[in-house]
Amino acid sequence: QVQLQESGPGLVKPSQTLSLTCTVSGGSITTSFYYWTWIRQPPGKGLEWIGYITYSGSIYHSPSLKSRTSISRDTSKNQFSLQLSSVTPEDTAVYYCTRGDGWLHDYWGQGTQVTVSS
Repeated sequence: QVQLQESGPGLVKPSQTLSLTCTVSGGSITTSFYYWTWIRQPPGKGLEWIGYITYSGSIYHSPSLKSRTSISRDTSKNQFSLQLSSVTPEDTAVYYCTRGDGWLHDYWGQGTQVTVSS
């Protein structure tokens, strides 16, 4: 059973960088052909795709967030991470990490609330 767990600060000040890590257990992030995704849901809004890193280390970003987003991985720890720079209150959301398999996101973390506020 694959499990994902997000971790990181729940409160970030405006203009700072939001940093989250997803720890994966029960499966390797280098296993073909999965990809590992960051998704968020602002309050009262739908899900928004942020970006993903594939099993081979290729990275893709949402065009709307690309200039502020960095996605990386640590294969020795079976983790992947998100950094979102220059945050504003509009970046307040529940952030999820998921495993992608084709068109499916078959495993999800429980989500972590991140609030941007001074």
